[in-house]
Amino acid sequence: MKKSLTILALFCFPFLSFSQDVDPKEWKQLFNGKNLDGWHPKIRNHALDDNFGKTFRVADGLMQVRYDAYSSFDEMFGHIFYKDKYSYYRIATEYRFVGDQATNGPGWATRNSGIMIHCQAPETMGKDQDFPISIEVQLLGGLSNGKPRTTCNLCTPGTNVFYQDKLDKRHCINSTSKTYDGEQWVRAEVLVLGDSLIQHFVNGEKVLEYTKTQTGGGNVSGHDPSLMVEGKSLAEGYISLQSESHPVDFRKVELLNLCGCTDPKASNYKSYYVKSDNTTCEYKKKRKKKA
Repeated sequence: MKKSLTILALFCFPFLSFSQDVDPKEWKQLFNGKNLDGWHPKIRNHALDDNFGKTFRVADGLMQVRYDAYSSFDEMFGHIFYKDKYSYYRIATEYRFVGDQATNGPGWATRNSGIMIHCQAPETMGKDQDFPISIEVQLLGGLSNGKPRTTCNLCTPGTNVFYQDKLDKRHCINSTSKTYDGEQWVRAEVLVLGDSLIQHFVNGEKVLEYTKTQTGGGNVSGHDPSLMVEGKSLAEGYISLQSESHPVDFRKVELLNLCGCTDPKASNYKSYYVKSDNTTCEYKKKRKKKA
């Protein structure tokens, strides 16, 4: 079944990589542009929902990541989790890097953030855990130095993937994207099909693809070891956005669920669903004829 879904995706999903191919009303806006309702921050060395220094905030309709309350970053990596978990979906955000990096932020984290998918539940993170066990869609801004710096790369905190049909245990794999310098807005989109196929897109162009997401490997500290089962399939999880020491704005975070009712007779049937969950089907009741 997984193999058939992968084949289906390879042939049928190029059109799903572009948001204009599905009615925009079908997308669920995870960020409402007004507040952080539905989101839960987890900052290293702080408890879940302790949004230290208002690291994650809303201003001018944007979800902002800021560090004005930090005297020093001190590796207080942060993540803000959406309340629901998903397995088959498309997630998209429009982001830009702004301003200067927080004091004592690591050099590699300059103009660096990410979309974390298939995350462990936020309440299972250790207080001093640095990154959730997850698949990271790494968002990078160019350094305006004339050197290429791709975005929508793959990084694997506590996970591994198959890349080009082979188990690849590198922590990060670069995409084929262009470099985006300055404070320009960039649209990052990810197609997620459980553990069978994940594709990254930048401004509508596919830049990376891999399969067979699973737990294992390293690059996470402070976690519960029982959650790190080597080679265990990772087919669902939560979504989070990163705080890695550089200010970043998100003006849109939206999701198209690809799992739902696949019975054409149901009122909530969607032709773009690729994973059936017919327990969600809704049917219009027939009116009884009057005697």
